[in-house]
Amino acid sequence: MSDFMIFSDSSCDMPNELLIKHNIDLVPFYVTFDQNNYFKENIEISNEEFYEKLISTKIFPKTSLPSITDYIKKFEPHLKEGKGILCICLTHNFSGSYQSAVNAKNMLEEQYPDANIHIVDSIQSTGGQGMVLLQAAYMREAGLEIDEVVDKINILKNTSRIMFTVDDLEYLARGGRIGKAASLAGNMLQLKPLIQHKDGELIPYSNIRGRKKSLDKIVEMTKEYFQENNEKYEDYDFCLANTTAIEEILKVKEKLESLIGRPITYPIFQIGVTIGTNTGPGALGICFIKKFDRM
Repeated sequence: MSDFMIFSDSSCDMPNELLIKHNIDLVPFYVTFDQNNYFKENIEISNEEFYEKLISTKIFPKTSLPSITDYIKKFEPHLKEGKGILCICLTHNFSGSYQSAVNAKNMLEEQYPDANIHIVDSIQSTGGQGMVLLQAAYMREAGLEIDEVVDKINILKNTSRIMFTVDDLEYLARGGRIGKAASLAGNMLQLKPLIQHKDGELIPYSNIRGRKKSLDKIVEMTKEYFQENNEKYEDYDFCLANTTAIEEILKVKEKLESLIGRPITYPIFQIGVTIGTNTGPGALGICFIKKFDRM
């Protein structure tokens, strides 16, 4: 197996069992509800505690990116062992986490001139980012060297997509993703936005009235993507991401499995603190990426 470590910031929302199985380590974001006390994602605050606070208090939290020091503390022990570093970060359009990791790389290379450190902008988030990470892990397990993995990931990440919807537009509005007037009107009319995450951007797809229709539509959006791009389901890896709507995401899972003709074996990715701050409770989506051996 190629001798390098794979890292990500915690916005990838990868389930712990997959992190352990594929030897992937995370550098956590921080969240605050009062702008005084900050908690490390998944370490000092759980997803359950986070969403309980969101739902019970209607407080709108803020997140803070991992520091340069946070990245250095994670990378340096492996550099001392002579290992390479591959870190795949949240899209730079959403956060400065990528740049923080790049700055850490630059500082470490002064101290370790022979270090082999690569920082990659995933141009994705949550389960889409997780799909990019898993392809990197599969390549490492197949024996590819770090430089080849980086080259392939920079191609593959452009095939990653998330088709998703949210239940409450106010979180997207406060995060600057849609206007406040649109949020108010949308919530009054029970409109649910359908959004595609591609190339580091949130691309509005349409609005639809009613929650059930929005869940059906994200499956239809996936079908339309494959038809329009003349792609085959068997060439892609899929997962599902969810905040708090477990019963609904299981229904989406069943419909997606019927569409692609095979079961999805990954556990559900729970959208965590970093992304959940901007989507709010009730967000869910379908994530996919082309497999590295189908390039």
